[in-house]
Amino acid sequence: MKIFRDNIKFSFETRKLWWFTATSRTRARFARTALGSFWLGFSNLLSITTLGIVYGTVFSVTDFNSYLIYLGIGLVVWNAICSSISSAPILFINNRSNIQNLKLKPIFYVFEEWAFQVQTFFQSFVLVFLVLLFFNKSLFYNLIVSSWIPFVNLFIFLFWFPLIIALISLRFSDFAQLVPIVLQLIFLISPILYRKESLGDLNWITNINFFYILIDSLRYSLITSNVNYLSQFLILIINIVGLILSLLILHFQAKKIPFLV
Repeated sequence: MKIFRDNIKFSFETRKLWWFTATSRTRARFARTALGSFWLGFSNLLSITTLGIVYGTVFSVTDFNSYLIYLGIGLVVWNAICSSISSAPILFINNRSNIQNLKLKPIFYVFEEWAFQVQTFFQSFVLVFLVLLFFNKSLFYNLIVSSWIPFVNLFIFLFWFPLIIALISLRFSDFAQLVPIVLQLIFLISPILYRKESLGDLNWITNINFFYILIDSLRYSLITSNVNYLSQFLILIINIVGLILSLLILHFQAKKIPFLV
């Protein structure tokens, strides 16, 4: 318990610093652009529109408005998951100089990366969500009433799972090369661009695809205002176990990280 208490205390005491450095990264990313972080949402809207037209035609979608909402929410959430995991293998390597020269605990850089990913997600999600409201105004009510539990589960997952990927990649460099390949495969077998029913006899895959379960639970709550509380409770348990496991691994590897980066 002392491990978690110390990490929580340190993270709370430095919260303004890691949140500020994460915000600074976002500002620096769009420093010379006229639209700034608006590009995050705009690029997602462009992708959603293009993919919606193409796959809506391929799958002969009859209700295009509903499909666009289904696709839009799914794609934004997937992009957040994919971005967090894709950047995880080089999380500590990118902070090599600070890790080796400053006395900040490694968890500081984990929180900084998590904050950056959460900020990026919201900057993208807000614009996409506002556009989707034109197709279904009840989305706003559903967001306030029903979606906060799936959001919490998503944000916890975006912390612990990339952390485990980052720690494994420190030990095994080849593992980092597998990450984008596996993500691409998961994206293809996840009903994000298409409905679950399109998988036919293979739809059992979605029951063991934790990434899709996270996406679908959030998307389902936003579209229908219904929440499967039993499912959300089970996801929360998995998240808590993953969070504890990731922090334990980080604790035992903390002293070795400066020599591994």
